Amino acid sequence: MAIFQNLSTSASALTAQRLRMDVISSNMANIDTTRGSYVDGGWQPYRRKMVETQPQGAEFSSYLNKAMDNGHGVGGGVKVTKIVEDETPFKLVFDPEHPDANEEGYVSLPNVDPLKEMVDIMSSTRSYEANVTVFNASKSMLMKALEIGK
Repeated sequence: MAIFQNLSTSASALTAQRLRMDVISSNMANIDTTRGSYVDGGWQPYRRKMVETQPQGAEFSSYLNKAMDNGHGVGGGVKVTKIVEDETPFKLVFDPEHPDANEEGYVSLPNVDPLKEMVDIMSSTRSYEANVTVFNASKSMLMKALEIGK
């Protein structure tokens, strides 16, 4: 294992969680946006976005086998693979006065659920904080190792 592997792994998780928080913030900011994208000659509401991540490098099973064989099954961090749109249907609200209402008087609102977004942002924040703690602990251990050589 390289001496800076711990820092690199934590840094990749910090980057992924920061992007996740940014996407969640965008979802919350667009919770009432009825004109999110122009599709087939008409406006569609904003569609909730989600971040997909995966481990960097090999699959989990290969790391597990390495750890069982020689104790060096260290992962390579995490990477964001893509940002996907949530395909759940839009919410329909009866509001015939709204400029985007259809013929029946219903308005399609984004599929963003504030409760889901708050749970996601709390999860992402806690993960970010945990990785900051790991990063700082690793940095502190490296500094102590350098002090031994004095």
